[in-house]
Amino acid sequence: MPLDQLGRPLTDLRISVTDRCSFRCVYCMPREIYDDHEYLARGEILHYGEMTLVARAAASLGVTKVRLTGGEPLLRKELHYLVAQLKEVDGISEIAMTTNAQLLAAQAVELAEAGLDRVTVSLDGLDDEVVRRVIDTDVPVSVVLDAIDIAEAAGLGPIKINAVIRRGWNEDQVIPLVEHFRGTGHTVRFIEFMDVGTTNSWNRAEVVPTAELVETISARWPLEVPKRSHASEVAETYAFADGAGSVGFISSVTAPFCGDCSRLRLSAEGQLFTCLFATEGTDVKAMIRDGATSDDVAEVISRVWTNRDDQYSQLRGAVPLDMPRVEMSYIGG
Repeated sequence: MPLDQLGRPLTDLRISVTDRCSFRCVYCMPREIYDDHEYLARGEILHYGEMTLVARAAASLGVTKVRLTGGEPLLRKELHYLVAQLKEVDGISEIAMTTNAQLLAAQAVELAEAGLDRVTVSLDGLDDEVVRRVIDTDVPVSVVLDAIDIAEAAGLGPIKINAVIRRGWNEDQVIPLVEHFRGTGHTVRFIEFMDVGTTNSWNRAEVVPTAELVETISARWPLEVPKRSHASEVAETYAFADGAGSVGFISSVTAPFCGDCSRLRLSAEGQLFTCLFATEGTDVKAMIRDGATSDDVAEVISRVWTNRDDQYSQLRGAVPLDMPRVEMSYIGG
């Protein structure tokens, strides 16, 4: 198992299967930029077999978990075929997916049957008007809530619900989200508004700190000391004192967790990125299409990982905000 320059192991691979998305969330793919955006052509995107080859290479180095992302991964046709291929990779113990859930209801069963273990659903509130403003797309919240129920019935639960909280936009949705999912077995995770990429008009004044959210929620439902299931877990999870489940917080801005990061990202066009805030990647598509084996790709991954020293969130403030950075929609958050 290779270790990077800060002694961090490689255990997680995130695969972006497409750079396209059906939503135009203001914190990720603002409509004024992405409605005229030139997306990757079909020939530029990795085939499922190529993605599986990279996963096999990563697994040989210690990766045990794969997460499918986008853009919106369910826009990629017959995604269950990729899941089935990944399920056959020795060493991979968990396959997960992050989705906006617009298309999840129709695909949940076949994804579960193919071997998908669980899903994380993005949902930034329960009020239709608030959510429409955030996602800038006319999709009712009921579509997402119905999809969560269907995914759970298909065996993809318990489900994590990710909510990006941005001051002035949807902080009033925190209590309704917690109230709705308390006692269901699902976990809401609140994410601080992050300066990913350079197109989402990030302003630190719009970050709602985790400490503020913890205080707000615990005033209504007392919370117990946070815990992490493993060192590389990005969320701090607080249990409700009354036993009605838990709530999570991802605090990349106010409490960076770079020191435990064990994630490698593969873009849809075959670029490896070692940080969500990276400025550039390492191409493996060209070598794969030139006949490279999984062992060849493993050598590249090992070299990239052992040279890695990323810790952007912990250095935030020392790095210029206008420095070019890969967009979240391109490598899946």
